[in-house]
Amino acid sequence: MKHFESEPEAAEAIFGPQIKLARSYVQKLAQDSDQLGLLGPRELDKIWSRHILNSAVVAELIRPGELVADVGSGAGLPGIPMAIIAPATDFVLIEPMDRRASWLQEVVDELDLQNVEVVRARAEEVEGGQFDVVTARAVAALDKLLRLCVPLLKLGGRVIALKGSKAPEEILEAQKLEKNLKIESFEIVVCGEKFLAEPTSVVETRLDSSQEK
Repeated sequence: MKHFESEPEAAEAIFGPQIKLARSYVQKLAQDSDQLGLLGPRELDKIWSRHILNSAVVAELIRPGELVADVGSGAGLPGIPMAIIAPATDFVLIEPMDRRASWLQEVVDELDLQNVEVVRARAEEVEGGQFDVVTARAVAALDKLLRLCVPLLKLGGRVIALKGSKAPEEILEAQKLEKNLKIESFEIVVCGEKFLAEPTSVVETRLDSSQEK
């Protein structure tokens, strides 16, 4: 078995009773990563801290019963860690690459994640107006991402994009889309401060719930 980052103490606090599922996912991701190009070659040393926990804490922003789409899911990030932590929420992992979509389906089957569906498609091929939340990580700049994701949302829905230090500049660039896409607000939200030395920063874009599409 390949060497990868040891499980940090915070993992059990974040995943609670679901920690065994998280461990199984990490093992499968580490095992198959090279072959499928899921993570960069140096990322196994940070697999827990930079990828799994960084994604899992975003579940703080999700409510039970919501329908969440993870666009460009790739290695299942952030969708699978969020789905493990939030079994009362349904997730649809949208991934256009055949090999990666097949791998995601393997993970869902092996972990028996009843709240996860895998769809092999581009975001623009998925039926619109059905999701409460769309998540994305390392997919595109915010303005391009919103053009892809907003059509998938119900009125008043939210796009939650994991973003780093350039989030304020990306918001400035995306503000020109407010009227066209009926965007109500942008907010930078920090997740996981209680658990992580480097918490996760996301841009939460909320749609206006009062207007017709």
